[in-house]
Formats: sequence, C-alpha cells, structure tokens
Amino acid sequence: MRKIAVLARGVVCAVLAMSSVGAAAGADDRVDEMLDMMRRKGQLTDREYESLKSKGDESATKSPRDFRVYWKEGVRFETADKAFVLKLGGRIQSDFAVVALDRPLADELSLATTQNGVEFRRARLEMSGTVYKNFEFKAQYDFADGDPAFKDVYLGVINIPFVQRVLVGHFREPYSLEEQTSSVDITFMERSLGNMFSPARNTGIGILQAYLEDRLTFAIGGFHDADDFGKGFGKQEDYNLTTRLTGLPLYQDDGRTLVHLGFAYTHRFRGDDIRFRQRPESHLADRLIDTGSFHASDVDIISPEFALVLGPFSAQAEYEHVFVQSNPTNDPNFYAFYLQASYFLTGEHRPFKAEDAKFERVVPNHNLFDGNGGWGAWELAARFSRADLSDGGVHGGKMNDVTAGINWYMNPNFRLTFNYVFADRESAGDAHIAQGRFQVAF
Repeated sequence: MRKIAVLARGVVCAVLAMSSVGAAAGADDRVDEMLDMMRRKGQLTDREYESLKSKGDESATKSPRDFRVYWKEGVRFETADKAFVLKLGGRIQSDFAVVALDRPLADELSLATTQNGVEFRRARLEMSGTVYKNFEFKAQYDFADGDPAFKDVYLGVINIPFVQRVLVGHFREPYSLEEQTSSVDITFMERSLGNMFSPARNTGIGILQAYLEDRLTFAIGGFHDADDFGKGFGKQEDYNLTTRLTGLPLYQDDGRTLVHLGFAYTHRFRGDDIRFRQRPESHLADRLIDTGSFHASDVDIISPEFALVLGPFSAQAEYEHVFVQSNPTNDPNFYAFYLQASYFLTGEHRPFKAEDAKFERVVPNHNLFDGNGGWGAWELAARFSRADLSDGGVHGGKMNDVTAGINWYMNPNFRLTFNYVFADRESAGDAHIAQGRFQVAF
C-alpha cells in the first residue's frame, strides 16, 4: 500500500508540474479532487496533503511573464509569452602570428624582415533582447584595445506594418555578405582585402525587410561616419547612403543546399580627404598597400555577391568597384574581389540565416568530449583575393593574397583556427604569414 501511495504522489506532482507550465485551467480542479480522494483513503497524511496543495497554489499564481533561464549558445532569459527576451554574451579572440617579408618589401616599408607577436583581436561583452515583443535593443562593447569601444549599440522597432523593422543607433551599414557575417562566424581569421571598402559600423537609421518567407531581403539606411563611441560631428559632409538587396533562388533542406545572390551599393558624400589601405589578411601584419590621403567630393561603391552551399561544401565570392570623384587625382577607380571555398570533413554545413542574409554559427554534429567519442567539426578552406589601389593620379599599390585555413569547432562556442597567408605586393615583394586564433563566443 505504501508503494501505491508513493506512486500516486508522483503522479500528482507530475500533474502539478504540467499545470505550472501552461496546462489547461481545468487541471487545477482535477488535481484538487485527486488530493482529496487520496487523503480520504489514507494514502496521504494531512501534512502531505497541505504540502502538495500549497505547491498547486504557488503554480497557479505564476505569471506568464515570469522569466525562465536556459542555454542556447549563451545565457538567455525568456518569458512564457516571449514578449520579453534577454541574452547575455561576449567573445574572446586570442591571436598569434609570425610574419616574414622579402627584403625589398621590408626595405620599402622600413620594416623588419621577420616579426611575430600576439594580441587579443576582440574581447567583447554584450547584452541584447526584445521588450514587449515589438521593441529590440543591443549593447555590445569591445575592450581589446585597452579602452571600451562601441560596436553594435542600437535600439529598434520590429513588426511594423509595411516597414517591418527599423534600427536607430550604431550598427553595420547594410553592405556585403562578408561584412554582415559576424567575426566569430567568418571562415578565415580576417575578412578579405576588399573589406577596406566596406563602410562597416556607423551611426544612423536603417530599414530592414524580408519577403517570400525570407527568400528576399532589402535594407537601406542613412548614416554619419562615427568614431568608436558612435560620435560624428563637424563641418565635413561625411554621410553615407547604403542599400543591399539579396535573394535565395535555391533553398532546400534547411539550408544544406542553397544559392545566395546579392547586390549592395553605398554613396559617400564627401568634401574632404579620403584614404584606402589594407593589411594582407592578418591584423598583426602591417599595411602593404595604401593610397595615402587625397581629396574627394563623392565616392560610389558597388558590390555584387554570391554564395553556394552544397552540404559540407560551400563557396563564396564578392566583387567591389570604387568610383571616386576627385579632380586633383583624375577620378580614380579602385577594385577588389575574392573567391573562397570550404569543405567540412565531418559532414556539417555552413548555416545561413535567411532573414538577415548572412552566415551564422557552425554547430558540430558531435561536440568534442560529448561522451560518444565526438571530435567536433573540422573544416578546410582556401581563398584568393586581389585589390588594386592604383589608378589616375593615385599609386596605392596592387596586392594578391592566397589564404589556406583549418578550422576546428570543438562545440558551438569554442573554435581553433590556423591560417597561412601568402601575400604578393606587385613590384615590391612577398609576405608569408602563419597565424592562429583561440576563440570562445557566447
């Protein structure tokens, strides 16, 4: 009889648990009836009855907006109705590199032929979420340079009829697949040579829209060039108008097979000097091509983009062409492009977030130390990129980069990356770079 009573109490507790997470209101009445019946039959003592009854009363008083805490690649707080969501996160990227330059190139740039070192490429803390379902925010700060700097710091309104989503603050201008993809999710340690043309983050207002079940996206925004604290003020006309249109003509099997096409355009209103310069896809290396500062009135940049995912294989490419209106330098044109491919030896694929038209976090099929002999996800990658900063009266140089990489995703949060970069500065010399990164991101 005692075993029956223990089993019955277990059933009652299970019913109570169900009622506490959203079962029908009638469940409370049935629980009360069961408790009364069990007490009458002597299967529950008065003390046990009162204890179980009080638990039922407590569950009935829980609000649908009480937070639950759970883990999803980071700590998250969420109410039952999902009207309030809060995520806490951050990232650490610890890099090391060895750089070897040909003697002619080192002499031209007044650099040592061999250099090596370490740095924290990024060290960020962030908090983001939604409030009352239709309002969102994000506050992300980077401490890698010793002083806190703004990254994504914005507020927004979502689910607006016809408009959908509006952001105001400091965030990425809608330009380039590579730029939109987070630094923790890009395939290589650094973005390609052409990333020097990207307007990146600035302070402004943007409208973001998605149609046809997120197969078509459109974004447009107006921005003022800003510093690391989101401030831009002065007499110069440093404003940008930037837009991006993307489509997924093929999307199958939750993104294991897809074709992505996109086009971005940015117009920079200028009335002062501009400058383009770039490192050989290593942040610890020195810049090898540089236009120097020259006067420009306006700058227009176009960028078509392409991506392909076929199971564990992926390919990606972008081209950028820069039209500069500059009478002193005869209106020079610059360009850059890259082609890259990667393959997962362990069968994963690059996940794609259709509503934002960008790649996101790789999730291994089997995490390292998962108890089942898992080794995480292993990815091989290669990229070729080229940049030309010499045209008209500007002689910034031309550079070709070949980068080979190995990525080890131990789990969705920990990643180890090794890159080898061969950089050819035309008419000057070559650079050889071996570098690696330890990364944790939540």
